[in-house]
Amino acid sequence: MTAFAPDATFTTNVIPLYVEPAERPASVAIVVPCYNEAARLDLPAFSSYLCANPWVRFVFVNDGSKDDTLGVLDRLHAQHPDRIEVLSLTRNSGKAEAVRMGLAYAALTGCDFLGYWDADLATPLDAIGDFLRICRRYDDVEVVYGARLQLLGHRVARTLTRRIISLICARMARVAVGLPIGDTQCGAKLMRMSPRLAHALSEPFSAGWLFDVELFSRIADTASCKSRAFYEYPLPEWTEVPGSKVTGRAIRRAGFAMLRLIAERKLGLRARTPRQAPAGLQVHRSLVVALEQAA
Repeated sequence: MTAFAPDATFTTNVIPLYVEPAERPASVAIVVPCYNEAARLDLPAFSSYLCANPWVRFVFVNDGSKDDTLGVLDRLHAQHPDRIEVLSLTRNSGKAEAVRMGLAYAALTGCDFLGYWDADLATPLDAIGDFLRICRRYDDVEVVYGARLQLLGHRVARTLTRRIISLICARMARVAVGLPIGDTQCGAKLMRMSPRLAHALSEPFSAGWLFDVELFSRIADTASCKSRAFYEYPLPEWTEVPGSKVTGRAIRRAGFAMLRLIAERKLGLRARTPRQAPAGLQVHRSLVVALEQAA
């Protein structure tokens, strides 16, 4: 209830006016996995986005980089100490584990929505707001992910090799998840925080580079209506950035891992256990650390 107090020069009472309360801004945490990204991180783009969107924070995960990635992230944290958190894995564990541990950490520190984004910003950060609007419009949507569809007027350009790989991955995803998924490998995802998501992040992924499909399958397993739980958002813009860390060998290994995952789900094959223990996680730079140092 909002009332306008009468001015001292007036004696007439003013009838209080009811103002509809504004919707509480959602808190969003975006995980950005980084492996040897010192030369590709666009610090001005991240900084500008943070200044314009106070409801978003970023959790960068340094995946055992051998270059100056950690130093670059330190500089970004210094500019936005209350909006940037930097985690560091003790050894290179791959994108799947870096994303999983970053998401698990972000979930524990509290947020309404959490997601992950490729460090090269092939998908512009403005799409985060587009994804959030879908989540807020449809309460039953649990995952919004970018689809790189080459529609008329959309600024999406991919090489022929990328398109072929994407089609193969999509076919595997349809079998594994049981949904007509068009594009799983775009590195832009936003998810609604829930016990279901927390459970999906509790175990390491086994599908390697195709971990997105494995995450989708875990969420779909317990969704009340899995056809409504996922929303594929056609991206207005996507740019292929040179310097990808994905090798042909990694693609082949992920393909075999995906076939095994399908066999586990469809044929009841016993799930494979990870070959090595997860890497240790260090909170390198965060608001918590900053407060402890100031105390």
